[in-house]
Amino acid sequence: MSSAATRPAGPDHLWSVDEHLEDILETVRPLEPIELQLLDAQGCILVDDVTVPVSLPPFDNSSMDGYAVRVADVAGASEEFPAVLEVVGDVAAGAVDPVRVGPGQAARIMTGAPLPPGAEAVVPVEWTDGGLGEGPVSGMRARSLAPEGAEGQVRVHRPAEARAHVRAKGSDVKAGDRALEAGTILGPPQIALLAAIGRGTVRVRPRPRVVVLSTGSELVQPGEELAHGQIYDSNSFALTAAARDAGAIAYRVGAVADDAETLRATIEDQLIRADLLVTTGGVSVGAYDVVKEALSYAGDEDEAGSGVDFRKLAMQPGKPQGFGSIGPDHTPLLALPGNPVSSYVSFELFARPAIRALMGLTDVNRPRALAALKADKALRSPKGRRQFLRGVYGDGEVTPVGGSGSHLIAALAHADALIVLPEDVESVEPGAEVEVVLLG
Repeated sequence: MSSAATRPAGPDHLWSVDEHLEDILETVRPLEPIELQLLDAQGCILVDDVTVPVSLPPFDNSSMDGYAVRVADVAGASEEFPAVLEVVGDVAAGAVDPVRVGPGQAARIMTGAPLPPGAEAVVPVEWTDGGLGEGPVSGMRARSLAPEGAEGQVRVHRPAEARAHVRAKGSDVKAGDRALEAGTILGPPQIALLAAIGRGTVRVRPRPRVVVLSTGSELVQPGEELAHGQIYDSNSFALTAAARDAGAIAYRVGAVADDAETLRATIEDQLIRADLLVTTGGVSVGAYDVVKEALSYAGDEDEAGSGVDFRKLAMQPGKPQGFGSIGPDHTPLLALPGNPVSSYVSFELFARPAIRALMGLTDVNRPRALAALKADKALRSPKGRRQFLRGVYGDGEVTPVGGSGSHLIAALAHADALIVLPEDVESVEPGAEVEVVLLG
């Protein structure tokens, strides 16, 4: 259950943004680690340090298509006086028993193939006549099917230093090195490294499963016809997308009508696949605020495990909020306002950090920056409220978009930052420095 139950806060207490977020983060705990296949672990947080079992590359290999040679045999080679070497065979990538290169000899070698015994360097095929005796060519792969030990000669037109065009064993990482640190988010490059060192599975904290429900009998699914008084359900789409953007596996539930029993049953049905529940709408003081009706109970948790506390926050938009737990596993639940901007801003400030905390991350908040306010007139903010306005950030400046209305979805779609006006600020003049939350 939410730690709010231990706080000396009555129903009229006005919570600060920081108090509400602190309450959430004190309650939400990282998910238990599990072992996953590599591709299933993408986007998850690594639990343990990963040590390299074998060096990368595991053997000296060629970085070019060319010829493996001895340095002394090509010393002083030039276009006018090429070094003429006997080709003793081919070394392809994956070769298990490559040919040996002796004095006056060379072996055709492919990129990634192991450097054969006796060879000290690789000369690119462009530095040779390609083994045809007709000047430089680049059609080496067309001749790569010649049998091992095939007779022939190659003329080398340039000298090579020792280890030229050779990737040394362990030049990427060495056996015993730490490949990845615990706490790393596994993206494509990290998955590639794990596969390259032979790891088929990895121990991670799984991506949280987040279920998003919107409430309201007026909501219609996009693609359907609107009747008078109806609007399209945008909140559930916005918050499901935001949850996925935060790193969660998100499930969107269609809008639930304004009926407390129906909502309660729907929430209970979703508990089996939820590490976090997010609802939007029905948390204010109206006659049809079904989330409060369905989940708000006096005293301790009821028989179904509900312990959701509804509170008022000193912020705009997003004053009405709810947080607690529900069900036998005490699944965290965040109840957000129904106005689209209020809903999205609340998600960014509270639900996203909760998701990141479930993932096991310590830095759970969006990055912030200071910017000069670029505006035609001063911004106003209600006294005692922390206001979050939409803005476009760039080159150290932020420009407000739209107004302060919590229904202005079009303006939200063009914003990439939130302009933060603190509780003790009632007016900010153009050019003044403001804090911004970066959403991109």
